Amino acid sequence: MQFISYYITLTYLNKERGLYVNTAIEKALQLKNVAVVGVSRDPAKAAHSVPRYLQQHGYKIIPVNPFVQGDLLGERTYAKVSEIDDQVDLVIIFRPSAEVPAVVEDVLSREDVQAVWLQEGITSQEARELVEARGLIYVEDNCAFKQHRRLKKEQKL
Repeated sequence: MQFISYYITLTYLNKERGLYVNTAIEKALQLKNVAVVGVSRDPAKAAHSVPRYLQQHGYKIIPVNPFVQGDLLGERTYAKVSEIDDQVDLVIIFRPSAEVPAVVEDVLSREDVQAVWLQEGITSQEARELVEARGLIYVEDNCAFKQHRRLKKEQKL
């Protein structure tokens, strides 16, 4: 299978099925082992409520926050994605845009990550280039909670 990455849309060429289009958002949200960088203890913050929502909908959430000791969302918290012992398919980032390239460099030290998602309001040209150079799924400036709800409503998840 050969793929060509566009900003939000991935186009796949498959000899048996012909050409079809699937969005990066749909592909990313099919991945179930999710590291969340910048997860918060504060239930009023999106960096807490979004991963909690995903956890309640069957995703395994792996909290990443170097400033938190112990557990968050009932799971062991890690300082960096590269320190996680478990499988990581998707990384959702809740950090300021200026911090994202360093986070992505750490993420890309792993071989199992298939997608990187920058939460709503977060963008990074440098991160996009790093992720796409590896051929991974990339989403930026989108809310995983909103997109999951939309896709559930459309019966695409």
